Amino acid sequence: MGDALGWSVAAVARNRGGLGAQIHLCTDARGLPLRFRLTPGQTHDITQAEALIAGYESRSVIADKGYFSQAFLDVLSHHGQGAVMSPRSDRKTPRNYDRHRYKQRNLIERLIGKMKQYRRIFARFEKLSTSYRGFLAFAATLIALKQNVNRT
Repeated sequence: MGDALGWSVAAVARNRGGLGAQIHLCTDARGLPLRFRLTPGQTHDITQAEALIAGYESRSVIADKGYFSQAFLDVLSHHGQGAVMSPRSDRKTPRNYDRHRYKQRNLIERLIGKMKQYRRIFARFEKLSTSYRGFLAFAATLIALKQNVNRT
C-alpha cells in the first residue's frame, strides 16, 4: 500500500460535558485518509489498533503512545511491520524508536485539522453515531479528492 500507516485520535456518547466521541484515524504515507473508527469518548485507543490496520500492507506503522502495548507490537512483528511509536513513560525498559520517522505522525494531526474545518465535524451536531460517521466519511472523501487534484 505505502511506506507507512499512521493514526491518531479525535469522536458520540453522552457524558457530563455533553456529547463526546473519539475518532481513530488511519492514513497512508501521504496523509490521505484510509479508515476511521468511531467510539465513545472513554474507549481506550489500543482497542481499535488492530481493526485500523487490518487488510493494509506497509513496512511500518507510526502511532502515538495511546496505541503502545506489547501485544500490539507482537501483532505488528508477526505481520512483518515495524513499529514507530514512542514508548509509554511507565515502561521499565525503554524501547528505541526512530525519532525522525516519528515526526511523520504530523500527517494525522494535519488530517484532523482539515476535518475540523467542516463545522458539522468539529461542533458534533449529530446525536447518532451513524449520522456523525456519515459526515466523517463525507469530509474524508472531500479531503482525499482535494489532495489528489492538487497533486496532479
